[in-house]
Amino acid sequence: MDRSRILALDQGTSSSRSVIVDRTAQIRSVAQSETRQMFPKPGWVEHDATEIWETQLATARQAIRDGDVAAPDIAGIGITNQRETIVVWDRATGQPIHNALVWQDRRTAEALAHMRATGIEAEVSAKTGLLLDPYFSASKLSWILQNVVGARDRAERGELAAGTIDSWLVWKLTSGRVHVTDVSNASRTMLMDLGTLAWDDWLLELFDIPRAILPTIVDSSGVCGESDAAHFGRAIPIAGIGGDQQCALFGQSCLRAGMAKTTFGTGCFLLANTGTKRVASGSRLLTTVAWKINGSPAVYALEGSVFMGGAAVQWLRDGLGIIRSASEVNELAARVTDSGGVVVVPAFTGLGAPYWDASARGAIMGLTRGSTAAHIARATLEGIALQVADVIEAMQADMPGVSRGPWSSILRVDGGASTSDLLMQMQADVLGSPVERPVVLESTALGAAFFAGLAVGVWSSLEEIESLRRVDRVFEPKMRVADRAAMRLRWARAVDRSRGWEEPS
Repeated sequence: MDRSRILALDQGTSSSRSVIVDRTAQIRSVAQSETRQMFPKPGWVEHDATEIWETQLATARQAIRDGDVAAPDIAGIGITNQRETIVVWDRATGQPIHNALVWQDRRTAEALAHMRATGIEAEVSAKTGLLLDPYFSASKLSWILQNVVGARDRAERGELAAGTIDSWLVWKLTSGRVHVTDVSNASRTMLMDLGTLAWDDWLLELFDIPRAILPTIVDSSGVCGESDAAHFGRAIPIAGIGGDQQCALFGQSCLRAGMAKTTFGTGCFLLANTGTKRVASGSRLLTTVAWKINGSPAVYALEGSVFMGGAAVQWLRDGLGIIRSASEVNELAARVTDSGGVVVVPAFTGLGAPYWDASARGAIMGLTRGSTAAHIARATLEGIALQVADVIEAMQADMPGVSRGPWSSILRVDGGASTSDLLMQMQADVLGSPVERPVVLESTALGAAFFAGLAVGVWSSLEEIESLRRVDRVFEPKMRVADRAAMRLRWARAVDRSRGWEEPS
């Protein structure tokens, strides 16, 4: 019996995935099942938490079968999850009292706007590293307690439990014996103090949330319970938990201060490791906990989000109709050597970090009679890369005191769009620094597996984990300095013209 496998559960916004990872960090099997998204009203986004659990369990069993492993071969379970999505359930029955409210849900925007108008955001940000936004869990949890009949009274009596998706999965895996969340997920609720790493009484009172409903906060790497033997044929230690972007940072082996990764998905999520130092951003980036391992001090990160990454390519396909599939954008954009002066600002839902301008709107500028679909396609890819460069620049400005080394000048990438050689070369060109793509792009699941494997002895140290990283390709910048400067200046002018477009209602 070789207990060298880790079962990584990767519960995302649109699917539940399970991955078997071996001691060499190779992916042995992957099983995936889509999950429904519900939109009961404009701006409202919900998930069926029971469906999340059932699909996650089914894919876990499928991955075990497909990986040709038996339950005794699995040393531990690691969990990574869509962050900020909140579930409330009955402790006695294990049944949710309402659909999960998803991180994308905006139903509490008006309430938070009123709260922001009182001038309290600075104090909230000082404690949590976050902004007063519906994105985070606290206001969504408050909404459920206020709008489900009897929920608040039941919560105060200790009859209900609440948590992000990691908490929900641990509860179900342990058949209700364990109610925990890891420190990285807790840092996204807007209820935990980043300094104490504990639920904060002032924040709980601010959002009117009973402490009794919340899980215990645990380390990202460490055994916190065992799965019920009924699920997989034997009890398996649950040994790693982390939010999806933090797990991607760890899975990319960004283990030293100054190292950064970008996940190119529907949007682009950028995280930079700031070490044990909590960095307050002057650019309204988010300060978050990256991880905490086996009782050691917490590691922090700066985070910036680009709203439109791969979604901008989807717009070329579904909106403009100039490509039939997302993969065609590379061929179309490669037909021209530059964008011919065209700039696309993909601010279709406003601009995220470092601008935070909800009134910005998408724009195509610099069009001439000679502009073609190929120029627009190329400018769209450049717009993705330039948005990432803006966030990286803001991060570097926020981190002058963070320890640096040769690793800090290399951006590590993952996510579906990172398979585009053209986009990755553009990213290196606009940054003026190398972009490194790994062989294994399953960075999120890999990070969860590493957290669990460290706790149960599959891997002995961070150095061993770092040694397992295999690089597919490094993209070196080829653009001349003067051309890069001109492109960044033209981009800045275009962004400025796209801002403040939508009149306030």
